[in-house]
Amino acid sequence: MDGRDWKKFLLPYEQAVEELKVKFKTLRGELKSREEYAPIEFVTGRVKKISSVLEKAKRLSVPMDQLESGIEDIAGIRIMCQFVEDIDRLAELIRSRQDMQVVYEKDYIANKKPSGYRSFHIIIEYPVQTALGMKRILAEVQIRTLAMNFWATIEHSLNYKYKEQLPSEVRARLSKAAEAAYLLDQEMSSIRGEIVASQKMFEDNSNLVNIVLNNIQELYFYHRVREAAQFQLRFNEIWETEEGLSDLSSDIEAAINRAKKGDNN
Repeated sequence: MDGRDWKKFLLPYEQAVEELKVKFKTLRGELKSREEYAPIEFVTGRVKKISSVLEKAKRLSVPMDQLESGIEDIAGIRIMCQFVEDIDRLAELIRSRQDMQVVYEKDYIANKKPSGYRSFHIIIEYPVQTALGMKRILAEVQIRTLAMNFWATIEHSLNYKYKEQLPSEVRARLSKAAEAAYLLDQEMSSIRGEIVASQKMFEDNSNLVNIVLNNIQELYFYHRVREAAQFQLRFNEIWETEEGLSDLSSDIEAAINRAKKGDNN
């Protein structure tokens, strides 16, 4: 092992992970605003521990002076999607970005690993602005569904426990579980339209509830205490069924407009 300062060596990777997490979370918010649906469910990231870097370098016969080019996933981003179709959409979005360069891709969904592992990996080159100047580093972006991620997390834990030497019975059961996760993804894709529509309806209703409650508070600000109390009673009566919520919202907005004009009628 060389005598490098490992803390300083990992600093650019830590910076890249934090920046990439922010960028993909921002992309999620922008897509939801523009298209009302985002292929990103949530984003996580990590930097490999020094021991993991060294173990992988040994396994792949990567010389110590070539770690930066030989180990591509020291910085790792994981993006979870609801549906398999979302993965293709997100991969295309990454390919079109100007702030990172795709080096190559590994499709473990179309070509699953023997263990049953499924995921879509994109190796990117990402420029990090450090105190010493710009540094281009490699990072791995893993894109998978929630079902794929659940299975992969369990497999990773078991491989750690058995030191990559899984008993044949455990491997067989994991393989069956991987197929069950795959079938779950297929089933969810078949009713994707209904799921997305239901989620949008729930989100719209949640937003409307927030608007109504905030507007009731605004009436108190204008000292329309009696009106605000009446609207609160109406809301309490209908909020569970959500029937008439739009009419209530319109009535409150009209009351606020009257308050702004100083109309006491």
